[in-house]
Order: sequence, then structure tokens, then C-alpha cells
Amino acid sequence: MALFEEQSLKIYNSMNGEKETFTPINKGNVGMYVCGPTVYSNVHLGNCRTFISFDLVFRYLKHLGYKVRYVRNITDAGHLENDADSGEDRIAKKARLEQIEPMEVVQKYTIDFHNILQKFNNLPPSIEPTATGHIVEQIEIIKTIIDQGYAYEANGSVYFDVLKYNENHQYGKLSGRAIEDMIANTRELTAQSDKRNPQDFALWKKAEPQHIMRWPSPWSDGFPGWHLECTVMSTKYLGEEFDIHGGGMDLKFPHHECEIAQGKAATGKNPVNHWMHANMLTLNGKKMAKSTGNNILPEEIFSGNNKALGKPFSPNVARFFMLQAHYRSVLDFSKEALIASEKGFNRLMDAYYQIETLPTSEKSSIDIKSWKQDCYNAMNDDFNSPVLIAKLFDAVKHINNIKEENETITEDDKSILKESLNAFMFDVLGLQDKASENDEATQSQLSSTIELLINLRAEARNSRDFATSDKIRDQLKAMGIQLKDGKEGTTFSIE
Repeated sequence: MALFEEQSLKIYNSMNGEKETFTPINKGNVGMYVCGPTVYSNVHLGNCRTFISFDLVFRYLKHLGYKVRYVRNITDAGHLENDADSGEDRIAKKARLEQIEPMEVVQKYTIDFHNILQKFNNLPPSIEPTATGHIVEQIEIIKTIIDQGYAYEANGSVYFDVLKYNENHQYGKLSGRAIEDMIANTRELTAQSDKRNPQDFALWKKAEPQHIMRWPSPWSDGFPGWHLECTVMSTKYLGEEFDIHGGGMDLKFPHHECEIAQGKAATGKNPVNHWMHANMLTLNGKKMAKSTGNNILPEEIFSGNNKALGKPFSPNVARFFMLQAHYRSVLDFSKEALIASEKGFNRLMDAYYQIETLPTSEKSSIDIKSWKQDCYNAMNDDFNSPVLIAKLFDAVKHINNIKEENETITEDDKSILKESLNAFMFDVLGLQDKASENDEATQSQLSSTIELLINLRAEARNSRDFATSDKIRDQLKAMGIQLKDGKEGTTFSIE
């Protein structure tokens, strides 16, 4: 019997604000879609929290024995600077500022995104489709929505008719917004706008002459609207109706609201059974924003090269810290909180490594099976990782008491304890053991040391101290570290 048949999982559904018993559409199989990043800059720490939250969901569903198809997209076109269907494409703007091709921007920041999530020990999704890889499908679904009477073409652009849709359906249900309030709070359209109503949103935009990223369509050379890609890719890989759709709280309106409308207009079906939203991350009690300087990148946390925290914290500790708060609650990043998490993480790991050496008895003074079920109960309650972690620290107390001979445990219960801690710490929470963490820390320290020697060599060369410069190069080479001088500076490779 699969674990999911023994455990009753409840998920908070953002659509109705209630926890619901999770029953997948197809028994034993789960389809999950999560909105991925727009790859025009280094991945934001708040985004990392969202992806870590859904990595927890993915891991627990797999642990329960479900076969999970997890789809997370890459937005590499169509995301304009604001939600009013105006402004430059974010990727094209970055390409213009850096004087490179848009796809160079996409490649650079997609690699950064993957590298950071790998450091956080996130599992890769089952499928990671891109917006540009599904232009044909987006054009086809626009044709369908037009044929259904819910979209119209104007001067080469195509817009979704929100008021027409709202005659038969409820636009705004997910975010709790009434169409009447939206109309009352919306400014009048400008004379230049092709929209019939201010609430309408773009399915296809005609490209201005200077717009680099463009594709041919029946309406114009242009590009798809940002909301459309998720409707297309989720339904292509998960079907017209699927189990879970996740994303950050900031995507609830208008992005997810528009997804629901597009899906319903195209197929007549509600596309998603369970909507899940991860809450925001703050830094030192304030909203993170580049404009105010109250911002930190993940790599700056790992290196310690930041003003906000003052010291480096490993990806393991940062992940553990994030999981100590429920995914639906606001979480504040601060030096004090991370130091406390670091101490807690080390205590948990140290206790885990002591299990093998614990003395055993003929009788247990603790109910290990009940403790194990409490761990499942925590995760079954809408993936309540902070309660799970509290249960893991209960185990730490038991381990310490057994070691000091204040409690007893049988050989069988000791096996259950170790097996359960291994499952919840590493498989479900996605923490890495200290050996893996130490390997990564050693690599980071090695890279930093080599960079220091490269800088010292550069100073020696600038001072025309070629003897010292050559000595650094030759001794590094003797250790298998090859320096390469180029126009952009000196790089190294380890042979």
C-alpha cells in the first residue's frame, strides 16, 4: 500500500480560503504547475522562497508515493514592464542596456537561476518549458478564444474581453475582486489604446518597429501576452484540468486571474483544482526592493559579501531558515534569525549523527510510532514545515536523553527513529547532510583563495615584480591550477 493511501493530506485552496482533502484527478498521479522566473536578472531571494516552498510540496508528494509531473516554466519573452500591457519587454530592455542579444540575457540568467536553486538543493522539475518554445501553441489558443467570442483583434493586437467573459463567469474570484470595483477604480482609456475596456488584457501584442523579439501571427508580427504562456504550457503538459497550480502571492492578480479566464474561455473547464500561493519575504522588517537598497541576492548570503547580514550563511542554513516558517506566512530575513537557525540546524544534524551510537534496551520509554505519525500529521496539514521541524527537535531531546540514559529505546525503535529522521530531514525538507555542505564550503573557500592569489599576482605585475608574479603562477600550476590571462582578466581552471 502506498503511503498516500494511509495519510490524509489537506491543502489550503486560495480559491475558497479553506483547507481541502487532496484527492488527485487521476489516482496515484499528481499534475503540478508552478510559475517560474522571468529571466532578465539574477534570481530574487523572494522568488527562491517560493521555489523552495514548492520543492517541499513536490518532495512530500513524491515521498507519499505519488507519481508527480511537476511543470515550471521559464518566461523568456512577453513580460512587459507593467501589467497594463505597456512598456518594454523586460528581457529586450536588459539586452539593449547590456548591448547583447535577448537570448544571451535569457541564457545568462537561466543558468544563474539553476545554479542558485541547485545550491538550495531544489529538485529540478519534471518539465521546464519556455515561452518562446511554445509560440505556435499560443497562437492556436488565441484563435480558439476569439472563436468562442471572448477576444477581439484591434490594429494587429488581440485582447481578452473581460466584461464579455464576466457575463457568464466570475472574473476576480481567486483574488476576491468584484468586476464592479475594478471598473470603478480604473482610469479611463487613453485615446491611443486599442482596448475596449481598461480591464481587458493582451493575448497578442503587435510589435513596434524597435521591438526585437517578434514572431509572425495571423494578426501581426508581434509577441504573446505574458499571461498566455502559462495557460498554454500547463494545459499542454498536464491537461485541461489538473491538480495543483502554485506561485507567489504577488501573482494572484492579475496573472493567475487571467490564467483562469483564458483556460475557461478556451475549454469551458476550470483548469485547476487547488490554487496554492507562497507568501512574501522581507529583509530586516522591510519590503525587499532594489530601489531602496533593502535587497540581498542569494549568492551574497552564501559569500557574506553583504551589508545586511554581516557574515556568510550556507545554502543549507538559509533553506532551513525558510522552512521554519509556513509557506503562507510572511517571513523576515535578519542576521539574528539566521544565526538562531544556524545553531538549530547544527543541533539537529549533530543529534542525527549520534543515533548509531545510542544504547538500546529491551523496552522503549518513548512512543516512536506516535512521534512518527505526528511528523506526518504536520505535513498533512497543508505542508506545515515549522510544526514538522518542532517534532524533529522533540526527537533531538529524546536522543540526548537516551544518550544520558534518562530514556530508553529498543533496537527496532532506534531503526524507526533513524529511518524517519532521514526521510523527513533529507527527502522531505531537502536538507543536505554536513558532509555535502562541507564539500561545498571547501570548494567555495578554495575558489576564494585562488581569487586572492590572482589579485596578489595582478598587483605584483602592476608593480613590475615579475618574479613574484611568475612564482604564484608556477606554484599554482604545480598544484594543478591553471591560470589563463585574457582581455577580461585572469581566470582559472582546476586540472
